[in-house]
Amino acid sequence: MPKLNLVDTSRPKGGETEKITINLGPVDLGQIDLLVEEGFYSNRTDLIRTAIRNQLAVHAQVVTETVTRRAMVLGLQHFSRRDLEAAQAAHEQFDIHVLGLASIAADVPPELAAATIASVVVLGAFHASPAVKAALAGPHQLGELFDR
Repeated sequence: MPKLNLVDTSRPKGGETEKITINLGPVDLGQIDLLVEEGFYSNRTDLIRTAIRNQLAVHAQVVTETVTRRAMVLGLQHFSRRDLEAAQAAHEQFDIHVLGLASIAADVPPELAAATIASVVVLGAFHASPAVKAALAGPHQLGELFDR
């Protein structure tokens, strides 16, 4: 595989967040509001983030083992135009398998992405131009893609 460009100022920052929407029953929501009102949490989001982090900590070993077994990148993986051009010149393709955030630079043409990316499996977020996402959406390339 071609060597990845590890320094790229156009790539996404690790602290970026993705917005999610959840539906809660009135009793659960009332309990959350009570804990916020009593000062245990600063707001609803604080409680929900804390609860999610606690559950992820409980299951951390399973996550680690699964990431290793599936040979996934844990965290951020960014592909620049230079990375993909190097793969094309070497007649190689990338299999993108990421738990976290995978991104493809905005200046990557869809034809280059389609020619150099064999498959995409992202558990988390995938940032790429709409044209690149469309080019990778063929049945031979796109695995599970969670972009929420």
